[in-house]
Amino acid sequence: MGAPSTLRDDTSLISHAVAELARRTHFPVAFGGLEHDGAVHVTTVVGARTRSIEGLVVHESRGLGGRALIERRPRMTLDYRTSRTITHDYDRAILGEGIATLFAVPVLVAGAARGVLYCGSWTQTPISDAQARPAFDVAGELGAELRVRAEVERRLSAAPTVEGGLGAGAREEIRESYAQLRSIAATVGDADVRRRLEDIEARLAALTGDAPAAAVDSDLHLSRRETDVLACAAVGSTNGEIATSLGLRETTVKSYLASAMAKLDASTRHAAVTRARRAGLLP
Repeated sequence: MGAPSTLRDDTSLISHAVAELARRTHFPVAFGGLEHDGAVHVTTVVGARTRSIEGLVVHESRGLGGRALIERRPRMTLDYRTSRTITHDYDRAILGEGIATLFAVPVLVAGAARGVLYCGSWTQTPISDAQARPAFDVAGELGAELRVRAEVERRLSAAPTVEGGLGAGAREEIRESYAQLRSIAATVGDADVRRRLEDIEARLAALTGDAPAAAVDSDLHLSRRETDVLACAAVGSTNGEIATSLGLRETTVKSYLASAMAKLDASTRHAAVTRARRAGLLP
């Protein structure tokens, strides 16, 4: 029963990524899918004039996308029909749509290719660095979200529990995952991807089940960066380590930490973390 749910999540992620690919690159056709059993299964197509690409399954090393998948680097052809650098297993689908220029970008997760995103046009269209960069960005954002989700699910499924709630080890696992997730989300530029990462963060924060203390102001609010810094401090990271993790200067980390401590009326980072957990701001 678990696999269909995961598949639906994957489809939703790909749908968003392909829509973003079309919007940011301005190529008329965009499509893509994730890898399963050595093949990319195309689940989303945007802008096509025909239905020839729908349901396309691209195997490793076959076609342009198959090369991008196995080589783990972008591949491009200006004239798909006459290209001699790829196999032509998928001519019926690609040429059936009338595509001439095709650009394939692999989606990498921890160095492994997890899918391919494509953009193309019906005419021969040279791809400049300015056009390629958004495609790299979309693929990178999708890879980051897949990596975060996989790590969160792994930790949640492996976390031990005790009768009546989570054990101490499970709580620490969740807190470490939360801090890592905040660090990754801080590097993501796309607002919608960041929002969905924040939804996962909320799931993690809710799992500890700590009730807010009456002594803490229920209207207390920390900024995103203050929460990022405090979440890292909560798992024992030094200011220097926090700065590296979040891409900040160490002086900036100190400033955010001081601001969070002031809001929480705490004289030490340990006290700030404790009060933030009681307020439901940290797991």
